[in-house]
Amino acid sequence: MPRLNTDSPRLLFWGPTLIWASTWHVILYQIGEVPALNAVAWRFALASALLFCISAWRGESWRPPARLQPWLMLTGTVQFGLNYWGVYEAERYIPSGLVAVLFSLMVFGNAATGAWFFGQPITRRFAISAAVGVAGVALIFWPEVVSTGARPQAMTGLAIGLGAVACACTGNALTLRLSRQGMPLVPVLAWGMGYGALSLLLAAGLSGMGWRVGHTPAWWLSLVYLAAIGSVLPFLLYFKLIQRKGPGHAALTGVLVPVIALAVSAAFEGWRASVLSLVGMALCLGSVYAATRPVRPAG
Repeated sequence: MPRLNTDSPRLLFWGPTLIWASTWHVILYQIGEVPALNAVAWRFALASALLFCISAWRGESWRPPARLQPWLMLTGTVQFGLNYWGVYEAERYIPSGLVAVLFSLMVFGNAATGAWFFGQPITRRFAISAAVGVAGVALIFWPEVVSTGARPQAMTGLAIGLGAVACACTGNALTLRLSRQGMPLVPVLAWGMGYGALSLLLAAGLSGMGWRVGHTPAWWLSLVYLAAIGSVLPFLLYFKLIQRKGPGHAALTGVLVPVIALAVSAAFEGWRASVLSLVGMALCLGSVYAATRPVRPAG
């Protein structure tokens, strides 16, 4: 299998950003036929199988030491189970735009875990740029944000959404920890997505929902896309970026994903930008540029 040029920071950043932005539209073909809990479980089950195949193809050992299995189970359950389940559950109570705003806060959560656990400093420029980026995401979805108070269970949705963000940040830190213990990244993600899928299938079974699959070509094609293109490739690039630039830098992808996703929505779903959303998009783009541009040497 040809290896990607992971020496390119642009590929590591823009690859996941562009791919995850496209998944916002593709997910619509999944949740229309089966419950979201089932759809996410099958997505990560297939992605896990593909990653195990890639690991075997590359000759990497995919059998971790027994002492790491509990950590892999915890990582997968938190990152690919509770995190994604929380996203879909939160959207039952609050607008999807507010969920996007909450997830843009990952830039602070990831930066904090990088500083606390891995000694990666948070610069003043990064903190200010990240705050501007989050403000930009909030402006994009401002009508949805201000309408949240009218929903009777908005606080429940906010709590679940923030819990999902915490799970995502924790999962990022755990994955980085495992990769730093000498386990190759591909097997780490393969086991993690596998355990995440199992946790979601267990939740579906215990809830009485059962294990359902779609029956249309669009459902199966979207499943393959979300697993192979929307999960395997971007997560490999994303965690390579975390390894090189740190969790906070990688989380800046969450500031740009809504901008590009709405451009896709404008092309395929008829979404129209308002003046406020255009200002928000400009702030998002400017903040990422400011946070990632090279620092000129003094003198």
